[in-house]
Amino acid sequence: MRAPAVAAVLALCAAAGGVVWWQGESRWRGELYCFADPARVWGMAPRPPGVTPSCPASQGVRREVRSGQTRVEQFTLPGWAPQQVRELLTAQGFVVAHALPDDGIQVEAVLTRAGETVLYTAAHQGEGTFVTLSSPGER
Repeated sequence: MRAPAVAAVLALCAAAGGVVWWQGESRWRGELYCFADPARVWGMAPRPPGVTPSCPASQGVRREVRSGQTRVEQFTLPGWAPQQVRELLTAQGFVVAHALPDDGIQVEAVLTRAGETVLYTAAHQGEGTFVTLSSPGER
């Protein structure tokens, strides 16, 4: 192989590697960085229509999620529907280990499944519901 051809092949490989790296890193630059799949709840159940995903804006939380120290997903639902997302998780095998009733501000529950623990919080947000799922680190 001639030197120009080798240089061209190396340049092509470097460009392809750069594209792959850029694509892999794009998740961490986006608004929905905390989701492996924004179309699913906790990576398992399809996200229902009208349920809007979001991630915390904090750069500290972004770093913790990226490093695997924290896992978090947030959802906004129209109307007061504190059980809707929780029921999706229990249908996937999560069990409510402990729950607090609606205190007028929020509903909380600790969900477990095969050694995984998820803190479920559904808070009143105007006429809607703001749900946060969180756990220490990814499995």
